[in-house]
Amino acid sequence: MSTWRPGRDRNAVRHPGTVPFPSSLVGASTPGTSTPGTVPLPSTPAGGSALGGGAPKVIVVGGGIAGLAAACGLAERGVVVEVIEAEQSLGGRLRAWPSGPGSRTTMSRGFHAFFRQYYNLRALLRRADPTLSRLKPVADYPLELAPSGSSEPVRDSFAKIPRTPPWNLVGFVAQSPSFGLADLTKVDVGRALDLLRVRFPDTYTELDGVSAAEFLDRLRFPEQARHLALEVFARSFFADPNEFSAGELVAMFHTYFVGSAEGLLFDVPTDDYQSALWGPLHDYLVRQGVTFRLGTRVHGIGDGASGLSVSTDAGELDADAVVLALDTRSLQRVVAASPTLGDSAWQQGIAALRVAPPFGVGRRWLAGRFPQIEPFLGTSGYGPLDNLSRVDALEAGAAKWAARTGGTVVEVHGYALTDTSDAARDELWRQAARLHPELATAPVLAEQWLVRDDCPLVDTSPWRNRPTVTTPDSRVMLAGDLVRCDWPIALMERAATTGWQAANALLAGFGRPGHELWSPPLGGLLAKAAR
Repeated sequence: MSTWRPGRDRNAVRHPGTVPFPSSLVGASTPGTSTPGTVPLPSTPAGGSALGGGAPKVIVVGGGIAGLAAACGLAERGVVVEVIEAEQSLGGRLRAWPSGPGSRTTMSRGFHAFFRQYYNLRALLRRADPTLSRLKPVADYPLELAPSGSSEPVRDSFAKIPRTPPWNLVGFVAQSPSFGLADLTKVDVGRALDLLRVRFPDTYTELDGVSAAEFLDRLRFPEQARHLALEVFARSFFADPNEFSAGELVAMFHTYFVGSAEGLLFDVPTDDYQSALWGPLHDYLVRQGVTFRLGTRVHGIGDGASGLSVSTDAGELDADAVVLALDTRSLQRVVAASPTLGDSAWQQGIAALRVAPPFGVGRRWLAGRFPQIEPFLGTSGYGPLDNLSRVDALEAGAAKWAARTGGTVVEVHGYALTDTSDAARDELWRQAARLHPELATAPVLAEQWLVRDDCPLVDTSPWRNRPTVTTPDSRVMLAGDLVRCDWPIALMERAATTGWQAANALLAGFGRPGHELWSPPLGGLLAKAAR
């Protein structure tokens, strides 16, 4: 038996790529229902296509992480795959496009950390980059709490603490300025220990109806530790802690800190997302036989003569099966225009999905070199500013521009914004100048300001009511970070994982082997003792 593991955590969990699937695929409730039942998988004659022989054909709607994972999983097993993407480039919410003062400068939707726990996303990236040479480590994940009154800023670092539980907890308390031994007397120890007793997916359901803010109130963590150690996690979902699910917060805390030996360190692409990630992956998938229609919108799905008919800007396209890997509003639009898709309870559940508050990303190309600005800094208490990054310390294209011009590229990011006007942009930069006063006077050579509100809101509604990979129509699968998954994963990793799961579900119906997946441990350090 192979001893290979996707990271350093010896307790990472392997999930075989064959039936039976986790309950998020088979035996799971669909939105609007309460009784689990086995979901039938699609079948085609002798593993071929119902459209007229040969390999089955699947249309993947959406060229983001989830759609690319689904396309990869299917194509590698001989399925004919066509990816339809509304934008002119791949990557979804992680795409990059030309912008700025130079012919090779780019813009994106902001900084993203590729944590070492993102096993299934990394498996996808390895298809085009087997050694992950296009990812590079960032030395630290620093978090700074703004000063209050005459106090100094409080900064936590995770670079020097052990990565393996429980020693990472001991190391954090020993060195953290925001959470010391004296602070332990203020904490509800019983509730804090519950963080070590988690069992997924049960913990998701146990915390139904509880917001992240309410959960933090129950813990009675000191205010500084609350901001730096926990609330930052909630806001990384682009959500207000008062509306964000406590179950998701606990899952993140488990995955990134108390339940995994991978630690809180992360990697970033060596260049913009298109150059480092999606361009090479596109070329790999083309070699696997995948075709792409970019700049094409899907309008609806219905029954065709022998399978499914997908209505697009380019006309009607036939397929044996479809993977919908879309953002929330796009999924709702397609489902609303597809009256025969699923049942009424499922359609109502999709219509009820919510999006998170808007976020804003500002990027400036500045005259002058400012190497003292950190590659990345997470913040709390600096108004709407949630993080600051120096792009030329991260991306090769930005670094070349900076070297050629003697400039610096800086980015600010604000989650869950209540104001998305130019005034909000200006406030983000004003807060950034509190951290680095030189930003207030540096000449701005070019500037971009981007506001979006298309991220899913993982709210306090019952976890079991969230949409699953399977749908009432066994020919149609969902994928993306809005889709429920039994494992303690989120964000980009949930998108990749559900993409692979969608492929596995269809492959089972086609009589073809699936792909193994991995997750962090499903239980906390004290989970066995709690049984």
